[in-house]
Amino acid sequence: MGGSGGGGSFFYGKPDPQKLIESVRSAEQRADAQEFTSQVCATLADALAQFNNRDVEGTQRILEKVKQELSDEFDDTVGLVFGGSVAKHTYVDGLSDVDALVILKETMIEGDSPSKLVGLFAEKLRARFGRGEEKVQEGNLAVTLNIDGKSIQLLPAIRSGDAFKIASPDGRTWATINPRKFAEKLASANQALDGKLVPVIKLVKSINSGLPEQRQLTGYHIESLAINVFRGYEGARNTKDMLRYFFDKAPEYCKRLIRDSTGQSVHVDEYLGEENSVQRLVLADALGRIGRRLANADGARSLDEWQSVVGIE
Repeated sequence: MGGSGGGGSFFYGKPDPQKLIESVRSAEQRADAQEFTSQVCATLADALAQFNNRDVEGTQRILEKVKQELSDEFDDTVGLVFGGSVAKHTYVDGLSDVDALVILKETMIEGDSPSKLVGLFAEKLRARFGRGEEKVQEGNLAVTLNIDGKSIQLLPAIRSGDAFKIASPDGRTWATINPRKFAEKLASANQALDGKLVPVIKLVKSINSGLPEQRQLTGYHIESLAINVFRGYEGARNTKDMLRYFFDKAPEYCKRLIRDSTGQSVHVDEYLGEENSVQRLVLADALGRIGRRLANADGARSLDEWQSVVGIE
C-alpha cells in the first residue's frame, strides 16, 4: 500500500523568522499602548475626582440662601432653576460658569424696559449681601455675587410659559431662552457615549482654564462644541482617547458658527464673530496646539506631559 507522502505534507514552507519577530513586536507594542492608556485614564479619573469633590454642595447652598433671602422680599415668588453647569453636571469649581436663573415675578418690572431687570436685581442683592463692588457686580445680562469665597453668576429672568425671558445683550428687548432644552440635549449625547461625554467636557474646561484669557472658550461653547464633535463618534469610549479626539476635531468646529438651541442667541459663539474670523482662527490654533501636545505625549508615552496639559499637579 502506498504511503501518504511523508509527514512533510503538513507544512507549507518554513516559518519566516522576520515575520515572527514583527508579530511579537507588534503584540508587545499593543500591550504597551493599552497599559499606557490605562495609566492615563487612571490619572484623569483622579483629576475628575478632585473636580467632583470640590464644594458643589456649598455652591448650591449659597444659591438656596439667595433664594430664601429674596423669597422673603418677593413673597415666595422667587425660584432657582439651574440652567447651567450645575444642572448639566459639567460644573468645575473655579473653572466653569454657573448659570443660575433667578425667576422674578413679572409685576416687579411691569412697564419697565428689560435693562431695568438686571439693575433691579443687582440692587436687591446689594441690600441683602453688601454694597461693595467686591460683593455684587452688575453685567449686561447677569449679576455676579461674591460670597463665601465663591463667585456666583445669577441671571435674572421672568417666566414665559415653559421658557423664560431675559434681557437681550443691548438691554432694549427681551430674549426667550429654554435652558432645559440644552440640558436634555447634552444628557442624551452623554448617555449615547456611555456617560463619558460629561467627564471629557470637565477635562476640556480644566485645560481651557489654563489658556490665556483672550484664548479661552466659554463653558457653554465648550459643551456645544463637544456635542457636535462627538456626534457619530465610533472611537474608544475612554477619557484619554476621547480627549485627544476632541482636540483633534475642535479646531475645525471652532471656525464655524454653532446655533444656540436654548434661544438665548442665534449662535452660542457669537462672541467670536463671523465664521473664520481672526479670533476664531487664533482659538483654533490654540486648540490645535493642545491636540498636538497630547499626540506627542502619546508618542513619547509621557504620563508627565499628559498631566501637564490637563493641569494636574
